[in-house]
Amino acid sequence: MKKYLFLFTFVCIIQLGFSQSNFMEPNYIKTIVFKPAASNSYAPIIKLGERINLSFDDLNANEHDYTYKIEHCTLDWQVSDLSESEFVHGYAEDRIRDYENSFNTLQPYTNYKLSIPNEDTRIKISGNYMLSVLNEDEELIFKRHFVVYQPKVTVGVAVYKSRDISTINTKQAVEFNINHPDFRINNPDSEIVPVLLQNNNWKTAISGLKPQFYRGTQLLYKYNKETSFWGGNEFLYFDSKDIRSSTLNIATVELGRDLYNTYLYTNEERIDLPYTLFPDVNGNFIVRTLNGGNNNTDADYSWVHFSLKSLENLDRKSIFIQGDFNNWELNETNKLHYNSESGLYEASILLKQGFYNYQYVTKDKNNVVSNHDIDGSHYQTENDYTVLVYYTKFGSRYTQVIGVGFGNSQKINN
Repeated sequence: MKKYLFLFTFVCIIQLGFSQSNFMEPNYIKTIVFKPAASNSYAPIIKLGERINLSFDDLNANEHDYTYKIEHCTLDWQVSDLSESEFVHGYAEDRIRDYENSFNTLQPYTNYKLSIPNEDTRIKISGNYMLSVLNEDEELIFKRHFVVYQPKVTVGVAVYKSRDISTINTKQAVEFNINHPDFRINNPDSEIVPVLLQNNNWKTAISGLKPQFYRGTQLLYKYNKETSFWGGNEFLYFDSKDIRSSTLNIATVELGRDLYNTYLYTNEERIDLPYTLFPDVNGNFIVRTLNGGNNNTDADYSWVHFSLKSLENLDRKSIFIQGDFNNWELNETNKLHYNSESGLYEASILLKQGFYNYQYVTKDKNNVVSNHDIDGSHYQTENDYTVLVYYTKFGSRYTQVIGVGFGNSQKINN
């Protein structure tokens, strides 16, 4: 029997501790890759007991001593009150011992690697976690968030066109259900908090949803407007695996005084163009090189030059290049500046060889970010969607993650 429960639902776009801050990662730390060990997995979301890998480069190439620190977090990504012994076997803080210098590259660097769990650190419970990397002076160098879950419920996810006539051709809506036949939930309204992600970008996460219907041991979330995301457009891409050669989206490559310069073809705004399908990896990137056998240490760096031709009236909005390669952050490193001589918006970013997805986004004076001012938005765009199920039992001291569901808009429903 269905019971209609929709009274008043508080729905919000949340950043869950992922908001822009004054902290800037040092410019000598590059190519932070943090993802599960499983192949073709990019989001830092793992099942309890599975392995997650961290890799990053230090361009100082001095073999510094770096330490990692793991902290258990609340739903809103604040450090929880749990002691280390409650969420980890072994040590929550230890030295990173696996590092190696680059080989035969114009840009020298030291590559650092870490896997969790390892002999010294094993996570005991599900939840949100923060991994920090500190230098010899215990100063924060960078931090990354990850999620550990225990599959106690299953989650079904489906993607639909928006039912709002004004956005029917530009937005995608997510409907999902939580199935818990073997897991008791006493008060779903207060104990269960689902979080929706598009392309694993926490900057646009949606939370605050209450179940609309009960059906036996199912919680049904049949929202549309409240779970709508801009479809955006397919990500742009380039592949610099052969650092000396131009490819489909690389116009020219030149050897500068110290490093190679990779000049991409000028991108044009797509806001008024019809939707065109071409494969992407939904904002992710893959380090790879044809110039050596070890991607971690043989891949070189080059200055990648981006240029954008845009005639849109952006009303003093700033334009940025965004993707997983820069953790979806917007700062001066990836901001485009208008060149009055060329009539183009331009930026140059130091990147390691590999396959990169990127998109152009705008930010206004109120820090509202748009992924469709430049590239437009289409309901047909292929996007990944993830639903994380958080559970806080009455009286519990921490929030569990009890299920994950995945969907893709390639099979979109009308």
